[in-house]
Amino acid sequence: MQCHRIGINTATCNENILIYFEKNFRVAVCGACGGIGQPLSLLLKRNPLVSELRLYDIAHVPGVVADLAHVDTKVRVCGFMGPDQICDALECVDVVVISAGSPRKPGMSRDDLFKTNACTVMDITKVIAVKCPKALVAIITNPVNTCVPIAAEIMKKDGVYDPKRLFGVCTLDIVRARTFIGEANGVDPKKVDIPVIGGHSGITIIPVLSQSNPAFKGDQAAIEKMTKHIQEAGTEVVKAKAGAGSATLSMAHAALRFTNSLLKGLKGEKNVMECSYVESKATEASFFSTPLVLGKNGIDANCGLPKLSEYENKLLEKAIPEIKKDVQKGIDFAKK
Repeated sequence: MQCHRIGINTATCNENILIYFEKNFRVAVCGACGGIGQPLSLLLKRNPLVSELRLYDIAHVPGVVADLAHVDTKVRVCGFMGPDQICDALECVDVVVISAGSPRKPGMSRDDLFKTNACTVMDITKVIAVKCPKALVAIITNPVNTCVPIAAEIMKKDGVYDPKRLFGVCTLDIVRARTFIGEANGVDPKKVDIPVIGGHSGITIIPVLSQSNPAFKGDQAAIEKMTKHIQEAGTEVVKAKAGAGSATLSMAHAALRFTNSLLKGLKGEKNVMECSYVESKATEASFFSTPLVLGKNGIDANCGLPKLSEYENKLLEKAIPEIKKDVQKGIDFAKK
């Protein structure tokens, strides 16, 4: 069942293969050979909801595909390399995960990544608009706050934009919040449930500690310290890697969780919920992350803002102008 030679056109969607995998899904990873893309692709190769995994990047694809194709699961692995093959990579897929782009380096903000990564997201989105306009699109590439609006504008130009199908992946902020709260409370992080709303950079990240279950144990000083810890966790990783990149392994883990939730929604599972940065009317910002119910068409329902404490409302007031600025920057870029 393996399809691991570069350039094999899987767009024919072989009928026998679809029958064999029943209702499982075709997932494309753009940026599959990068620091996030490789571990994410490995995790997706082990995901029973995936029937076919398409790996796209501009270099190093043959080795990654040959390596991954040896993992003993039923998921087919197909590789595509370079601009000439991206159309085949995205033809007929159900979910596209975009992790392509440059990582942050010490002293670099997510905004510094804008010029390089904005062009990458724009180019990939143009192909999505033609080859798989009904796919669910999950953007990991930073700055997420800006890249998601860019993708939306590109799709609008081609008349295929569906706000229910475009997502900014902020799941790493939730993963970090669960980890840190679990450590502080002495409980299993997997048992911690907490919404993280807003955006995916600095003060736009708003962990709603007042709604943590189990409750976060700490006074106001501890709440403020934990909030800052969650907001600045990405920078901590960049500094710790000392020029070797940004969060990759934890981001791959978080991206798997989010992609798996998209697939569960497509499969028809009920009550699949994730926070994600999407077009929204929850606040003054036209894009904002809140808890969502996922389904067969992407977003089934936006649950809006959770109940916020006085402190969290102040965080929200500070975050909104930043998110609006990030969104406008993306819109302006896409319209040029």
